[in-house]
Amino acid sequence: MRRPPVNLTRAERAARTVVGLAAIAAAAVLLAATAGALATALELLLLAAGLDLVVTGLLGHCPLYRRLGHVPRALRQVPGGPDR
Repeated sequence: MRRPPVNLTRAERAARTVVGLAAIAAAAVLLAATAGALATALELLLLAAGLDLVVTGLLGHCPLYRRLGHVPRALRQVPGGPDR
């Protein structure tokens, strides 16, 4: 399996990882403290979103960005730049 290309900047990778870890922690606390089907479902969604943010942050690749064709300005190749 090939590793997907990096399409997130360092700052966005760090932010996704930190926010994802916070969401996972919040979901764990909420899951332990509340009862009810709706509350549990929402907390599991928060947990899944947190996991997604952590994984995309660590890999540096966002599948949605790829699908939309979004490339951050900092990662774009400059035409006529030093790589030429």
